[in-house]
Amino acid sequence: MHMKRLISERSVWPSPHFVQEHRQDMVAVCAELVTGLTSSPARLAPKYFYDALGSRLFDAITELDEYYPTRTEAAIFESRVREMARHVAAGAVWFDLGAGSCAKAASLFGVMRPGAYVPIDISVDYLRGSVAALQERHPALPMLGLGLDFSSALELPAEADAWLSGHDLRAAARCVFYPGSSIGNFAPDEALRLLGQARALCDGGGAGSGLLIGVDRVKAKAVLDLAYDDALGVTAAFNRNLLRHVNRLLGSDFQPAHWRHVAFYNEAESRIEMHLQAVGAQTVAWPGGQRTFADGERLHTENSYKWTPEAFEGLLRQAGFGEVTHWSDERGWFSVFWAQAS
Repeated sequence: MHMKRLISERSVWPSPHFVQEHRQDMVAVCAELVTGLTSSPARLAPKYFYDALGSRLFDAITELDEYYPTRTEAAIFESRVREMARHVAAGAVWFDLGAGSCAKAASLFGVMRPGAYVPIDISVDYLRGSVAALQERHPALPMLGLGLDFSSALELPAEADAWLSGHDLRAAARCVFYPGSSIGNFAPDEALRLLGQARALCDGGGAGSGLLIGVDRVKAKAVLDLAYDDALGVTAAFNRNLLRHVNRLLGSDFQPAHWRHVAFYNEAESRIEMHLQAVGAQTVAWPGGQRTFADGERLHTENSYKWTPEAFEGLLRQAGFGEVTHWSDERGWFSVFWAQAS
C-alpha cells in the first residue's frame, strides 16, 4: 500500500520543460582543437576540461584547503542572503548561467522566492538530470532547462520566449545568476560582451531586473598560486586529464604523463594562467596532422582573471548596468555583486 501511494505521489510531479539548443558538432570540435594545437603558442579551451572524470576532479578541487573560491562564495551567500533578497525581486525569473547541478541557486530559493527557474548549461545530459531532480523537490516552481553554449551568445531561443509567455512570465523581473567566479575565464573584452548580453536579457523583464554574480578578487600571489597548484596534485590531474579528453575527441596521441602542470598568477595581467609543459621533445599526431613540441614548450589551457571591486563595478557600468552593490568576506578575497538593470 505504501509503495502504491508513493508511485501515485510521484506521478503528479510535473516534468520540467527542456529546450536543447546546443548539439555537439564533432567536425567543428575537431576544427577548433586543431586550430588551437597549431597556434603559436598552442592553446586549448578550458571547456574541454569537463568530461566525466574532469567534472569529478573539479568537484574534488573545491574540497581542497588551498582552493578558497567555492567555500568563500558559499559563506557570503549564507551570511548575506537576506540582504541580497532586498535587492532581488521576489517572483523573479532566475536565469542560472552554467547551472550544472543547480545546487547553488536551489540553496537560495527559500529566501529569494523565485517565480520561475531557467538553468542554462552546455552539458545537456547533466543539466537534464539535474533539473528533473530539482523539479521533484520544488513541484510548484515552473522550470525550463536550457541546453545552450552561452559563452558564444546569451540569447533566449523562441521556444523559451513561448514558455515564458505560456506561464504569464513575460512581464516578471529577471535575475541573471552567475556564481562561481566563472566570469574570470573570459578576457576583459569577452567578459564585457557577456555582461552586455546579460544586461540585454534583463531588458526583456520587468522592473527590478538585474545580475547576481560571483567574482574572485585580486589578492596575494602566494594565495592564488597555491589555489591552482595544490600540494596533493589534484589540479595537476585535472589539467592533464584535458589531454585524455582531447585524445578521445580528436584521435590524437598525447601522453599525459609526459606533460607537467604549470600554474601561476600573472600580476601584470591580473590573471591565473594554467599551462601544460612538455617534459622532453615530443610529436603529437592526430588524423590529418601533427605538431612537434620542444622540451619545455607550453600548451596554454586556462586563464582566470581576478578583479578589484572598483574595476569590476566599472565593467558592469560599461555593460549598461545601473546601481551596483557588492558583498564580501572578512578577508576581502571574494565578492558577490548585484547590478541593477533599471
